[in-house]
Amino acid sequence: MKILHTADWHLGKRLNEFSRIEEQREVMDEICTIAEQENVDAILIAGDLYDTFNPANEATELFYKTVHKLSAGGKRAVIGIAGNHDSPDRIEAPDPLARACGIILSGRPKSIVKECCLETGLEVLRSEPGFVEIKLPNHSYPLRLLLTPYASEVTLKQHLGEEDKEEELRKTLEHHWQDLADRYCDEKGVNMLMAHLYVMEKGGPAPEEDAEGEKPILHMGGAQAIYTENIPHQMQYTALGHLHRYQVVSKKPCPVVYSSSPLPYSFSEANQPKFVMVVEAEPGQPVSYTPVRLQKGRSLVRKEFSRIEEALQWLQENPDTFIELTLVSDTYIDAPTKKALLRAHDGIVSIIPKITGEEKMEKSTAKRINLQQSREALFRDYFMQRKGQEPNEDLLALFREVVVSSE
Repeated sequence: MKILHTADWHLGKRLNEFSRIEEQREVMDEICTIAEQENVDAILIAGDLYDTFNPANEATELFYKTVHKLSAGGKRAVIGIAGNHDSPDRIEAPDPLARACGIILSGRPKSIVKECCLETGLEVLRSEPGFVEIKLPNHSYPLRLLLTPYASEVTLKQHLGEEDKEEELRKTLEHHWQDLADRYCDEKGVNMLMAHLYVMEKGGPAPEEDAEGEKPILHMGGAQAIYTENIPHQMQYTALGHLHRYQVVSKKPCPVVYSSSPLPYSFSEANQPKFVMVVEAEPGQPVSYTPVRLQKGRSLVRKEFSRIEEALQWLQENPDTFIELTLVSDTYIDAPTKKALLRAHDGIVSIIPKITGEEKMEKSTAKRINLQQSREALFRDYFMQRKGQEPNEDLLALFREVVVSSE
């Protein structure tokens, strides 16, 4: 049995004022192509399907088109769970139509998948809160999945019935997972866990986090991180979402893997390769898993230059990028320089001036501010204290426009 594990699509996400929807269309097509080439039997999407609770129509349309294409008319199972960026209600809204295509969408830890049987041979055999068993075409043994969409600690305790307010979230989940595994996950099927959580080895290093805006789900309502030892021993693979870097958190009790986001979504992910996982599994045996690198989408790059000529040359030679550009200079960046840079490249997200000796100049020019001065004089003093030089005429003209418009 072949399973494709992906996560953190964040459909509809922008990079400042730049839309990423065309890149997302390309990488969704790439994932569909990989699923076809690898002849996978099922696709696991481990949360953060969208970037916001209320995504734009183009993001919603792209999601539906992608999962429909992945399902191959019901020949493959597609199972997706909600992440912390998703609305559980929106994720589950298309359920009746989705199940008719072999697409299972779970928004909450207590969601129950209704039984169904398709002409292709794909069938939901049974389901309980947080569990589904699926018969896949061309396989005599089933796929069992423990499903844990994102939820706050309070919500999880409401759904999973933990009354002890002092009991940690990881214990609540461990008891829930182990109960399901003991009842349903024997060696006559393939057993996997899919969750949108922050998972680490107890006493080990924390997984690497580098997605700006993706706060680690370490303390949901005060609870600690979920440990790999909380995962039932019956599991053969754990498909995780939330952290955007590909990483294998642990190989015990099974491979515990963050597949990565399909695109880099912040400059903290600059130069970071992106993957989907192809997992091969059979009952009672260790799985094999292979990261397949994704190629589509612009790369995100942080570059620093001390000469404008070097910056312009690099920009012209690397058009298919988004760039955070830092210019090292002893003067403030003037308007003509900024215009020349922006003309040279359509993917400059920000231009950061790095004034040499700035800290030294700041200390040497520090003085008590005279609040009785005019606004412009106050601005000049502030700029001198921060940058060690007078603001140029372009900046002063812009400041005067702001002052006039505010009066």
